[in-house]
Amino acid sequence: MFSRQLLRSISLRNSIPSTRNAVSQYARPSIQLGRTQFYSTFKAEEQPRIRIGSEAPNFTAETTEGKIDFHEYIGNEWIVLFSHPADFTPVCTTELGAFARLAPEFNKRDVKLIGLSTEGVESHKAWIKDIEDVTSGGAKFSYPIIADADRKVAFLYDMCSESDFQNIGKGMVPTVRSVFIIDPAKKVRLIMTYPASTGRNSSEVLRVIDALQLADKKGIATPIDWSVGEDVIIPPTVSNEDAKAKFGDFKTLKPYLRTTKSS
Repeated sequence: MFSRQLLRSISLRNSIPSTRNAVSQYARPSIQLGRTQFYSTFKAEEQPRIRIGSEAPNFTAETTEGKIDFHEYIGNEWIVLFSHPADFTPVCTTELGAFARLAPEFNKRDVKLIGLSTEGVESHKAWIKDIEDVTSGGAKFSYPIIADADRKVAFLYDMCSESDFQNIGKGMVPTVRSVFIIDPAKKVRLIMTYPASTGRNSSEVLRVIDALQLADKKGIATPIDWSVGEDVIIPPTVSNEDAKAKFGDFKTLKPYLRTTKSS
């Protein structure tokens, strides 16, 4: 029997693109030690800036579930896009497993999940087997992972740390672990970025989805540490008369701080 490590090595070698083919405008490949290392030619002056309220940049990419057009994939739903520096990394394995366990909760909220890592599709598929083995709690892996070996999507979404961005052109550029929450209008609604040493909080991603969707539906804001069912804040732009008509009873803690029931 082949060992998983040997099979993984074979998969990675087989996933290396031919250097005879046209390469991305963003990178050129150099093969070292059986792995594809990308020495990027990103230009700092061309780096897109992603802000809350920006339209999420569109792209086409191969994924573990086939080729997608990102905007078409979003459709009329919310989406959580989250990135990883490489496959078979320990912290990222735990994160992808946690999202797999929570996938039914995201589905209830009409939210799609999609991951990204800087390896090829075959490597991703082998990694998914590990994720299901050790971190998914028995849940099947049910969302796609984008293959971003040329860092094209990483560049579009500004997924490099400052130190790595300064090293562009000098070696392999890993992506940071970013989270983008994007609404059905293709607008970026929330951005969270984590360093390599710190795992994400999947429950927090779900919590902010609840807060964003409730804010859109009812025109409210949520206070610190808010969770579903707790009181919400009436925006200062709403007069007391309008607040009474819209929300019914409310509490005035300060003229600018009024709370009301969330349901």
